[in-house]
Amino acid sequence: MTPLRLARYPLVSALAAAMALAVVAGPADARVAVDEAGRVFRLDGAQVTYAFGVDEKGYLQPLYWGGALDPAAPLQARATRELSGFDPAGMQTAQEYAGQGEGLVTDPGLKVAFADGSRDLVLKYRSYRLEGETLAIELADIARPLVVTLRYAIDEQTGIVTRTATVTNRGRQPVRIEAFAAANLTLPGASSYQLHFLSGRHAAEWTPHAVPLSPALTVLESRRGSVGHGNQPWLALTRPGQTTEEAGPVWFGALAWSGSFRLSAQTDNIGRVRVAAGYNSHDFVWSLKPGESLESPRFYAGYSHAGLGGASRTFHRFQMERLIPGGAAAALRPVLYNSWEATAFDVTAEGQMKLAERAAKLGVERFVVDDGWFGQRNDDKAGLGDWTVNPRKFPQGLKPLIDKVHALGMSFGLWFEPEMVNRDSALYRAHPDWVLNFPGRPRTEGRNQLVLNLARTDVRDYLLGVLDKLLRENDIQFIKWDYNRNWTEPGWPEAGPDQQRVYVDYVRNLYFILAELRRRHPGLEIETCSGGGGRIDTGIMALTDQAWTSDNTDPFDRLAIQDGFSLAYAPAIMMAWVTDVPNWANGRTTSLDFRFLSAMQGGLGIGADLNKWTAGDEDTARRWITAYKGIRATVQRGQLYRLVRPTEGAAQTATLYVAPDRAQAVLFAMQRGSQWRDQWEPLRLAGLDPAATYAVRVLGGGALPEGVPARASGAWWQNQGLTLRLRGDYVGLGLVFEAAK
Repeated sequence: MTPLRLARYPLVSALAAAMALAVVAGPADARVAVDEAGRVFRLDGAQVTYAFGVDEKGYLQPLYWGGALDPAAPLQARATRELSGFDPAGMQTAQEYAGQGEGLVTDPGLKVAFADGSRDLVLKYRSYRLEGETLAIELADIARPLVVTLRYAIDEQTGIVTRTATVTNRGRQPVRIEAFAAANLTLPGASSYQLHFLSGRHAAEWTPHAVPLSPALTVLESRRGSVGHGNQPWLALTRPGQTTEEAGPVWFGALAWSGSFRLSAQTDNIGRVRVAAGYNSHDFVWSLKPGESLESPRFYAGYSHAGLGGASRTFHRFQMERLIPGGAAAALRPVLYNSWEATAFDVTAEGQMKLAERAAKLGVERFVVDDGWFGQRNDDKAGLGDWTVNPRKFPQGLKPLIDKVHALGMSFGLWFEPEMVNRDSALYRAHPDWVLNFPGRPRTEGRNQLVLNLARTDVRDYLLGVLDKLLRENDIQFIKWDYNRNWTEPGWPEAGPDQQRVYVDYVRNLYFILAELRRRHPGLEIETCSGGGGRIDTGIMALTDQAWTSDNTDPFDRLAIQDGFSLAYAPAIMMAWVTDVPNWANGRTTSLDFRFLSAMQGGLGIGADLNKWTAGDEDTARRWITAYKGIRATVQRGQLYRLVRPTEGAAQTATLYVAPDRAQAVLFAMQRGSQWRDQWEPLRLAGLDPAATYAVRVLGGGALPEGVPARASGAWWQNQGLTLRLRGDYVGLGLVFEAAK
């Protein structure tokens, strides 16, 4: 193999520029190589190799994806023969990116209809080039002037490959695109694979599933206009009998797109895994005009030989170093207070100031005013869209409250839901045409609101202007960007026959607004929220600093929610709140200690009504907030080990966070209930320095449990472990391990 180039490069620079995404570039001396004949390509990074090549018929075929190969590995693409009259060669060829042609029976990368009605698309290799340090592969139809450019980059720190596709019409007639993926993936035939994915609903998100992969097509999708609560644009593939939480092969991928998406997976007739990921083809048509191009979202593809835990840690590192704003230099998430449960819509300057005073005394670092501060917003039936400060609630504007919050040593944040409008609002009365709608058809409301058509440039520019003005006139450090319903009538009358572009243009304009606000207001931090986890993905992650994980804040439910979340996304962006009991979602009552221990496993927030807290509650909160600040860097930047997962019916769960330098580790042991005086099975820790001596203390103070030594080597903690006996229902324990200096 002859190296093309060895260089530092921004991981997703080409697409980031086109999509106006602020993506962090870190050190990534990744290797891209091509053989002397220019027929075999490979990307190497972090002990991972991804390779593909051109066979003698011109097809671009996947060759290998897994643990690192030696430089002289004999990689070669060979043309596929006909298996039978029912399985012609074109159908059998495993293409790196397939057009819907030659009788393809698995999901293609691209499906089109030409102006003359032909729907046959056969993509073959044309050339390669370097765009900066991104490898670009050009494919073209065998006869039509339609070109697809595939772009690849690999991160040396994690081995994660970023893939995109761009389709360009170089002909003189429009081409109708009916399905368009960022990537196809192929894994070799094997006796069995297992598919892992995440699904759920409002207040019950992030449920893990593991099912055998079979010839029956499995589709993970959203048709909601946004990601939605139902399915996540993430999947993982494992080998039953080989893969566990901490060992064995895992191939995983995530689509960086915050709109309707489609991921599909199946085994073909000879057992190979076929995956496609991209825009959802449901209700999707894009008329590609002569000379026009359409770009796909990014798709991140990763491999780990260290089980699901290793795959998670690899993807977490990639997100924290390459995706989130600021990357490795990003600030830790501050301890946050949100006023929603205390006041709901009954927001006043005086009331918020009193809450701010109480929050500051607890050690809170950021104060956020939620819904109810603007327009005629006295309930959820009016005011959305009118982003002006309510003069009755804030006679002097927001400045006195903001000054008070800053004087108390906290940053200030404000809730918005910019993409929505109430019928009872000045904005809707002035512009009823600005919402998604089909003329003469119902305008279905959700939570008494309609969806503004952000695909329209006039709507996009209006919202950007209103938000920019508020941020310029007020010293605001943080905005909570909410989105509380999904699409129903996805009409865009002004676009005529091209209305279905709304699915792409809407999300692109959302990204544009977020990126532009960050550019105009350096230091602004943003939280993505959609009734909890309804819009969390690696696309919006590049433009926001944290995510509201779920509206369900019950601490025990949250252990399962947080476990599922961690399969795909980093704990550092996962906000978790301590709220009042009985919990609104299930009526459960738990101790304040248990609620804090649950919420401290991500970004810590408080959403309770502090006006109802006793002096004892405040003392408890101060103790836990102080303790959290001492472990925050480890929780938010460390490696997560899911020692005991909250599977259905499990009485106990345990998570371990290990600092990058292994100088500190934090164990959270949580128990739903005890029976028969049972004790835990030994908890064997992971990720520690075996040769270091670690002292252990109880998080938040207190005596060590019986039988837990005060000091032991990392090897002892990992091999012998510790046995706990927790008594009672909904109780927990935190232990901090610190390496002796």
